[in-house]
Order: sequence, then C-alpha cells, then structure tokens
Amino acid sequence: MALSIDQLKKDIESGKIDTVVVGATDMQGRLQGKRIHGKFFLDDTIKNGTEGCNYLLASDIEMNTIQGYDISSWDTGYADMGMAPDFNTLRYLPWHEGTAMVVADLVDHHKHGISVSPRTILKTQLERLDKAGMVALCGTELEFIVFNNSYEEAWNKGYQGLTPANQYNVDYSLIGTSRVEKLLRAIRLGMDGAGLIVESAKGECNFGQHEIAFRYEDALSTCDNHSIYKMGAKEIASQQGCALTFMAKFNEKEGSSCHIHLSFRDKKGGAVMAGEAGDGLSDLGRSYLAGLQLHMKELTLLFAPNINSYKRYQAGTFAPTAIKWGRDNRTCALRLVGEGLSLRVENRVPGGDVNPYLAVAGMVAAGLDGIENKLELEPIFQGNAYALETNRVPTSLKQARDLWANSTWVRDTFGADVQKHYTHMADTELDAFSRAVTDWERFRSFERM
Repeated sequence: MALSIDQLKKDIESGKIDTVVVGATDMQGRLQGKRIHGKFFLDDTIKNGTEGCNYLLASDIEMNTIQGYDISSWDTGYADMGMAPDFNTLRYLPWHEGTAMVVADLVDHHKHGISVSPRTILKTQLERLDKAGMVALCGTELEFIVFNNSYEEAWNKGYQGLTPANQYNVDYSLIGTSRVEKLLRAIRLGMDGAGLIVESAKGECNFGQHEIAFRYEDALSTCDNHSIYKMGAKEIASQQGCALTFMAKFNEKEGSSCHIHLSFRDKKGGAVMAGEAGDGLSDLGRSYLAGLQLHMKELTLLFAPNINSYKRYQAGTFAPTAIKWGRDNRTCALRLVGEGLSLRVENRVPGGDVNPYLAVAGMVAAGLDGIENKLELEPIFQGNAYALETNRVPTSLKQARDLWANSTWVRDTFGADVQKHYTHMADTELDAFSRAVTDWERFRSFERM
C-alpha cells in the first residue's frame, strides 16, 4: 500500500520496518540500489538521498563496465551519481520482512536528472505532454514462464532440461493456473501490499507461461510499478524454490510479450482521443496514432533492446510482424481497443525484456509528434497482417540500432546524448553476441561440417 513518510517514521520507531530499499532503474529496466537501515534512512537519507557509481548507466546485462560511454569511464574516474528518493513511490515490500521501498531518480551533483537515465527520459517527455495540456495513462501486460527449478539449479544446468510448471498449453485454463496458484497468489498478494492494483491472473500459450494483469495508472507510476513487479515476482519465485523468466523468447514456442496500452486525456480526465467517427477516434486521436505508426521503426530499439527480442517476431505467434493498425486486430503491431474514456492504443511490439520507461517515453514522443504536426492516419487495416510484406517490424537488433542511430527525429526529440548512449548499448550487445558460440552452432556443425 502507499506509505507516507510520517507512517514510515512510526513503523521504524515501532520496529515494524527496519530496512528501506532505495532503487533506481538502469538501462536494462532493472532496479539497482541499496538496502538502507531504517534509522539511518530517517536520520540521513530522507534529506540527502544516497549515491551510486555512474557505471549503473554504463554496464551491460552482466554488470560489466563498458568503455565508450560519455557518462562513465576510467578516464572520468567512475564518479558517483545521486539517488534522490521520489517519496510518491514509498511503499511496503510485503514479501520481505520489515521492509519498505522507494524509487529514486538518478541525479547529478546539482540535483538535476541524469539525461540518459530511463526515468529522466520518460519524465522529460511527460513534461512536454503536460505543456500540451494532456496526461498519459498507461498499462503494461507482462508474460513470464515459470519453471519448477530454482534459479541456482537453472544456472548449474546451463538453462537446459528445465521443467516448466505446466507441460501443455494452459491459455485461459483454470486447471492449468491452479497448478501454480501458490506462486501466482503470493505474487498477487505481494503486489497488492506494495500498492499495485491487481486485476487478474491467467495462463498463456507456452508451457508454464502466465500473465498477471494490473490496472492502468499514470504513465510514470505504471513504469515504476512494472519494475517493482518484475523484481518482486522473481524474488517471490525464488522464495518458493522455483524460477520465472521474462525473456522475450525462451524457446521456439510462443515468446513472452509486454503489450503496452497508452492513451492521452486532458488534465480534467476528459477523453481527447475518442470521436464519433466509425473508428471511434477524434482528429487528435488519429494524429496521435499516425505519429506512433510513423516512428515505430526508429523506436524499435526502445521496444526490443536485446538480440533475443527479435526472435519473437514470427508469423502466427501473436507477436507482430507488420506495422499496421487495426480495430481489435491482434495481427497488427498497433491494436486500437476500447471506446470513449477507455479508448487506447496497444503496442504489441515490446517483449517481456522491455525497459518500460524507454518504451513509454518513445510512445509519448511519437504521439506528440503526430499531434503537433497534425499527421494524417492511413486507413484501418482489416484482415491478416501477417500476410503483408511491407512496412515490417525490424527483424534484428542491428537493423533497429541503425534506424535509431541515424534518425534526425530521435536526435531532435531525445537529445544527441541519449541517442548516442543507447546506440552504444546496442553496439555492446551486438559485439557480445558476435563473440558468442551458441548451442545451435554446435548442434549443426560439430559433426556435420
């Protein structure tokens, strides 16, 4: 539940809370930070925040310090960044005894947000939207796969021969979800106690695949909650001796998506995207959707940031291949759903590995561009978008990297420093993969070549 500073003080003084987690989001969308003793948090951290090395925004997925980033290097001495708690995010973490948590912004010594920090990037775009007289409402739908193996066992087995929690397709199956209800219930109750508004849990297509849905909120709160949920779900799974993964594509079956629902409203909560036309869109709504469609390719790096992300985009797998929009059409990259206040666009490109702050920032920026330039929306697509051979979702990280790196609109919208920083993130991933030898290569080549 939401937690005030006054209540936190009472809880620490009574002994109910003894630890406060301070977490900031890195490039990969993970919460990184410290566990601070409760009394010290009251005496010092509330006023001064805490610090972390700036390599937190210049490391790869394995926490290797990567050279080539302007923000952090041996030449600049690996200085500290500030972690400034956002007390609007203060909450209990029920799955850890005596623990509360707060999300922090990464700031410089002048208390200004670090420009390449994902949370800062999103807040910058939301400030633009605010000046245009609108707010963004957002929901993210994360899928994951559960295994009856601990994380340690999975590591020791090289992630081979793991036992999925369900051994057949349990999409919408109540029997299938009951097999893992102990875990799903613990996650739902934990997230409810942490202040997220839990809606439901359901099975998905891949073996052991499930989804827990949460109610939409303002865009920044949704992204904060998304990161807390991913961290908490893994921690709760570990406590029960099992493991779950949000990998975009764990095996050759269906991947794990993160559909992002986004709509704009005016500051009084009124619908600005909805209209009386046959498609249900206003002129502003059409321009919003046109901007999003126009910039999807150059933003794909923010939706699909890893080598593995691109394995999802296969025909007939409910992951999109064509950048088309349709009314309640799951074959399109952009699916228009709802009506009136609930009218929204579902972006079906992101996978479970997405950094929500970056993805939502990209969607807000693209929608604003469409509105500001009164872009015309192409006709609605009806039918099977998988059959289309034009305007395709990028099929590789290299392609997405080049589209992002060479985009004048990206540079002008996010800043040259942000463009360069996340281009280097893609280059780092591509370089690491180019040096890796995979099981696929060994099976094909060991004897037969």
